[in-house]
Amino acid sequence: MKQFNDENFLLDTQVAQDLYHNHAAKKPIIDYHCHLIPEMVANDHKFKSITELWLGGDHYKWRAMRTNGVDERFCTGKDTSDWEKFEKWAETITYCFRNPLYHWSHLELKTAFGITKQLSPKTAREIFDECNEKLQQPEFSARGLMRHYNVECVCTTDDPVDDLRYHKQTRESGFEVKMIPAWRPDKAMNIEKPEFAAYVEQLSNVSGVNISSFKEMVDALQKRHDFFHENGCRLSDHGIEEFYDEEYTDSQIETIFTKALAGQQLSDFEIRQYKNCFLTVMAEMDADADWTQQFHYGAIRDNNTVMYNKLGPDTGFDSIGEFNTARAMSRFLNKLNMKGKLTRTILYTLNPCANEVIATMLGNFQGGEPGKIQFGSGWWFNDQLDGMTRQMNALSVLGLLSRFVGMLTDSRSFLSYPRHEYFRRLLCNMLGNDVEKGLLPNDQEILSRMVEDISYNNARRYFKFY
Repeated sequence: MKQFNDENFLLDTQVAQDLYHNHAAKKPIIDYHCHLIPEMVANDHKFKSITELWLGGDHYKWRAMRTNGVDERFCTGKDTSDWEKFEKWAETITYCFRNPLYHWSHLELKTAFGITKQLSPKTAREIFDECNEKLQQPEFSARGLMRHYNVECVCTTDDPVDDLRYHKQTRESGFEVKMIPAWRPDKAMNIEKPEFAAYVEQLSNVSGVNISSFKEMVDALQKRHDFFHENGCRLSDHGIEEFYDEEYTDSQIETIFTKALAGQQLSDFEIRQYKNCFLTVMAEMDADADWTQQFHYGAIRDNNTVMYNKLGPDTGFDSIGEFNTARAMSRFLNKLNMKGKLTRTILYTLNPCANEVIATMLGNFQGGEPGKIQFGSGWWFNDQLDGMTRQMNALSVLGLLSRFVGMLTDSRSFLSYPRHEYFRRLLCNMLGNDVEKGLLPNDQEILSRMVEDISYNNARRYFKFY
């Protein structure tokens, strides 16, 4: 029987162990999509407790706690102590066998704090006190943790109206880890939201462009896009429920935009026309700037806005809906490709039944550079053992796994970097098992290059951050 979470955790064969320890583990981390708070990096935030660092803002753990019947005040409440919240998490984690939180949490305790004992109600106080004592040391600050995990670069997620002051502050401080902004214009896309008109006014004030038409909003966004580029941004991201292919004219979009500013009700068709137009304009802007664009699709958000604080999505489409989304995705990418405006693109899905659809779709639009169109790693509820394995299997069968840009944290936490380790272990184990079964030759030169490329080198070349 193998020991839980030892040095060869998830590594079943000698080949896998050699690939991980001698090649994958040594590579720096390029975390090209995360939700870290830039101010915390700029000011080298010191964490008051393990609860703040580990549970603050962690909707994965909150979801598990709620499922375990824990009262909301122990998740997001203001009237409970750090210890009380941590104690409830320690009670919950014993019910998390086979949930990825069990692996992630114990990897985080081990890699950050050197704690190898399992968290439970019996060990909770001891672990809480030990973590809090270590957090007083300077190497456990925000920047200290990034150094500890050999992070080379992070890309935060930033709204076009952001002044990027904390990115500038971090850059000017001489901090050796690159913190790069990433363009996330969802608020300008979500024309159906009640706050859309207020956001347009905010964009107008920040850009200095008086916005009364869609064309003027595009002008304002172009100014902000240029500003982001000047501050190192080379990457955009869009959170969408699905892709859109409804045809439109310029005059129709202007009418839709005017109605939205006036607070008038839009039809579903008008909303989809606008979003198709908006994403097309953003994609062309990215292509002109030689950026990479990301599309995270399939999340149905804001399902329980009272109790769950807008952090409780359901997922997925039925088979007909997924077919329609795939068709719309194809038309969207083809439209850009025919214009010569299809830049490097990463597609992520929250619906694993779409894995083969996306992995196949990539091949329709490749060309010009290796791995130009990427199938993003298992995202959100799929960034775990089964989800990441299924994503890599689909990519292997229908594309070139060797050109994959690898893992990202997609996290708000400075303790989430072991997700890169988890991914790298799974990758090495997959290849090691194939060698063991005779499905791949034991060619160490090719295997080691492949592992190092997926872990680090491909991302370093692909994103043009340097």
